Amino acid sequence: MFERFTRGARDVVAGAVEQSERAGADSVDDGHLLLALLDREGTRASFALAVLGADRRRDDIARALTETRRRGGLSQAETEALAGLGIDVEEIVSRVEQTHGAGALAGAGTRQRKGLAAWIGHRAFTPDSKSTLERALRIATARRERSIGDEHILLALTTRPGVVCEVLADHGVTLGSVERVLYPSPQSSA
Repeated sequence: MFERFTRGARDVVAGAVEQSERAGADSVDDGHLLLALLDREGTRASFALAVLGADRRRDDIARALTETRRRGGLSQAETEALAGLGIDVEEIVSRVEQTHGAGALAGAGTRQRKGLAAWIGHRAFTPDSKSTLERALRIATARRERSIGDEHILLALTTRPGVVCEVLADHGVTLGSVERVLYPSPQSSA
């Protein structure tokens, strides 16, 4: 599959690994893919993100992803649903952090890697991030495009239910909005 990735898509994957390393995470997740996309310039995905204003809100997006990790991966919608049941997630997170330290629920950098993977600094991709990359392939194939670009990774992130999709939507980046920017209909240009 990776032989079909464009240079830009490969750079996003490498950037996601760097994001993971900087965060001290044990693996690369969808949030790292998104941050790597936001760091790119001169690509189709960076164009779409700029048109939709997400590039100017990168810090807000990064904060939202960090806050979600702090809550143990619970999205804002899940947090609100639990609040409706009388469960104060922020209170639970605060108590856990008082006992176990800041970011205890995030789980970043807590496991010891062993063997060759630790020696070469290999970061595994989470099942969700692998699924996102596979979805990018399916999106490119469905569009009858020969290669997988960073725009396909962006589109895949907007279709996977979960935290990253929610954070993107909260910042005006949805499947529909990205498709309108990348693939404008012929009627809209007339």
